[in-house]
Amino acid sequence: MSSPFFNEPFSLSNEIVVITGGGTGIGLAIARAMTASGAQVVLVGRRARELEAAVKALGPKASFVVHDVTRFASASELVDRVMGDVGTPTCLVNNAGIHLKKPAVETTPEEFQQVLATHVLGAHALTRLVAPAMMAKKHGSILFISSMASIFGIPLVIAYTAAKTAMIGMVRGYATEFSPHGVRVNAIAPGWIETEMSRRALDDDPVRKNKIVGRTPIARLGASEDVGWAAVYLTSPAAKFVTGVVLPVDGGVSIGF
Repeated sequence: MSSPFFNEPFSLSNEIVVITGGGTGIGLAIARAMTASGAQVVLVGRRARELEAAVKALGPKASFVVHDVTRFASASELVDRVMGDVGTPTCLVNNAGIHLKKPAVETTPEEFQQVLATHVLGAHALTRLVAPAMMAKKHGSILFISSMASIFGIPLVIAYTAAKTAMIGMVRGYATEFSPHGVRVNAIAPGWIETEMSRRALDDDPVRKNKIVGRTPIARLGASEDVGWAAVYLTSPAAKFVTGVVLPVDGGVSIGF
């Protein structure tokens, strides 16, 4: 077939991808997969040292900008910087987030608001700025990294659950507005992925780790690159008719018993 969609269905060449929270963990795994698929990536985060190390490892297709997504008033400065240094973004990955493990009755409104500010308002502040240029070109993709907490109840993470669930509503709302103009909006809901953070949480708690693996049909934790390659798929021409979806990358946890 002569169609480029079939010749290189997973190619991200000529794509400029902004990844928030891109210096470590799942964000960095997404960056690795996307650069391997041909994309130019811009990592966004608060810690310059981590971003510098990530860019060095990724190579010439990567750069970074230090930015806190909760500084809503500065979101336009970030977008202008990316456009000036690299070009107009064609993909935004809303991955930046914070975690709060605490009983619901002990979670203060201020703590709740901080979690929402990072996951929800920070994502919206950037999405509303990059979407117009994408729609003008009739080409773009916006991806949210949600969580299993948006699919079923998990104790002690009420603020995180609310934020990740809100993301799903945002995906559907944005998709209905943006998709007629060539911009697709999707989400990934990772399950238990083996990262530095999850290792700290589980290595000293074998009972909890065994419980998690026991309810995962694939019977192991996922790897960060599992999320990275899913992100490539949803951003690539292979998914050109896919919008408004939430893709669990969880080894079957959401359908297991």
